[in-house]
Amino acid sequence: MQRQRYYYLIEIQYLGYRLHGWQRQPGLKTIEGLIKKTLKFILEDTRFKILGAGRTDAMVSASQAAFELFIDEQPLNDLHDFLKEFNRNLPQDIRALKIKEVDEKFNIIQHPKTKEYVYLFAFGKKSHPFCAPLLATFPEELDVALMMKGASCFEGFHNFRNYCTRPTEHTIVEREITKCEIVKNDIITANFFPEESYALKICGKGFLRNQIRLIMGALVLLGRSELDLEDIKRSLKAKTPYPMTYIAPGSGLILNRVEFE
Repeated sequence: MQRQRYYYLIEIQYLGYRLHGWQRQPGLKTIEGLIKKTLKFILEDTRFKILGAGRTDAMVSASQAAFELFIDEQPLNDLHDFLKEFNRNLPQDIRALKIKEVDEKFNIIQHPKTKEYVYLFAFGKKSHPFCAPLLATFPEELDVALMMKGASCFEGFHNFRNYCTRPTEHTIVEREITKCEIVKNDIITANFFPEESYALKICGKGFLRNQIRLIMGALVLLGRSELDLEDIKRSLKAKTPYPMTYIAPGSGLILNRVEFE
């Protein structure tokens, strides 16, 4: 007799500052590990597994992320009550937003989706310490107008080999970025934030390891006059070895939303 399985899509948000990314790692606190620990407590002896929509690095946060929950043998009786119980037992820096049942045809990894990341930053002088979990501060002056021009260079279909940490021969480095822009930050604000802060917004179907933080790093070098616009354009050409080595800090990066098609 074939085992019955039930499928659920759960949206979450989390503050990544004290966590070591999504993927479970022995001896470290991760989003996946804390979610599994909570589910084991509330589901007791029910067999389950989870699969995330993607991995985030250490200290990276999410306003809206998602994972798929697979449950064997019996379904969740009341999704509303489950969500309340799940949130009651999750740690303070992780919150479940909503849950819906899906079917076996839905695959959270292979299902077409768009991700929007934002990277929040300020510059010029040290920010209030409370900013540290969400906003990167660069102490030197930056030419933001030039960085805005540089950001637009990343839009479109490019070879991002120079913007990937340790790519292999099997890594698909040709990717499309549908939006890449720097705007004044009105996404997350607080009375202890600097008077002016900015957000790099990037949208695409999927991203390489450290791709966004390497793009942000290149834009910071551009703002410092250590790179120019031609360097940025050259780095996106297929057969031009121009590896970027400055990875911007993880704490400024936020997975802002995931949309499934």
